[in-house]
Amino acid sequence: MHISAASRQDEDMTMTTPSADTPFRIGTRGSPLALAQAHETRARLMQAHDLPEEAFEIIVIKTTGDKVQDRPLGEIGGKGLFTKEIEDAMLEGSIDIAVHSMKDMPVEQPDGLALTCYLPREDVRDAFVSLTHGSLAEMPAGTAVGSSSLRRRAQIKFVRPDLEVVEFRGNVQTRMKKLNEGVADATFLAMAGLRRLGMEEVIRDAMDVGDMLPAVAQGAIGIEQHRDNAQAAAMLAPINDRDTTTRLAAERSFLAGLDGSCQTPIGGLAVLDKGQLTLSGEIIRPDGSEKHADVISGPASDAARMGAELAAKLKALGGDDFFVT
Repeated sequence: MHISAASRQDEDMTMTTPSADTPFRIGTRGSPLALAQAHETRARLMQAHDLPEEAFEIIVIKTTGDKVQDRPLGEIGGKGLFTKEIEDAMLEGSIDIAVHSMKDMPVEQPDGLALTCYLPREDVRDAFVSLTHGSLAEMPAGTAVGSSSLRRRAQIKFVRPDLEVVEFRGNVQTRMKKLNEGVADATFLAMAGLRRLGMEEVIRDAMDVGDMLPAVAQGAIGIEQHRDNAQAAAMLAPINDRDTTTRLAAERSFLAGLDGSCQTPIGGLAVLDKGQLTLSGEIIRPDGSEKHADVISGPASDAARMGAELAAKLKALGGDDFFVT
């Protein structure tokens, strides 16, 4: 079923209050972390609009990235692996909003869709997780670190070329199981995800961002809607976090300037302080053999321009084929 812009606008003119009979539909992936993020979104909407839980319906949608677990992500496509099916559902009108981990989001949305809301950002750092070692520096030469992230794999190879880096896919619970089974001696997970799942006890070391720059938009939850859905816009406006919006404007502009995705070895982090924004960025060859990094600062109102400027600087340093293995 496809809902035209005209019919959607007619429907939105009434903007009925969500209820158990006409719930506000929240689309999400089905992993425990994705569900935790959808539940956080629902809780914030309930509080902002004084609505009961029954006024919302969480709809689980399986994405390509969830369905294909036997191959590295880079082999099954670069962009939209964890978003396309959810966005298709929104374009068809079967959900009102979609809740995403922003580090999984392509820099461009399909025609008709827009990211209009970001929740307050969680801890941006990466967590070192191991059953036998206290930190990356303590790992003996030849031991294995598991990761499916090309950024983390490249960063590990850059600082510890003596370690073995192995493919390590799955949700947080699956990766912890693989550690227990000895598939690898250590792995890295986002601090934000572990906190949202109440799993801080598995963290052995929180990586300083100067040692391991996080993925662009790591720790941020973004909410996507149809541009013509006035009810969704009205529901989301009160829960949007302005600081996160500004920081991600810089980081995602940086990513776009490098034509990057969540499957490209790129790190980026914007920090706000009294209206001033500092953006750090780096690009790493997939084999960890070379890295270029720089920092740019300026007024927060120039966030998107700064992202594009930093991307152009690093692209000039790396050249057009920098990410080609």
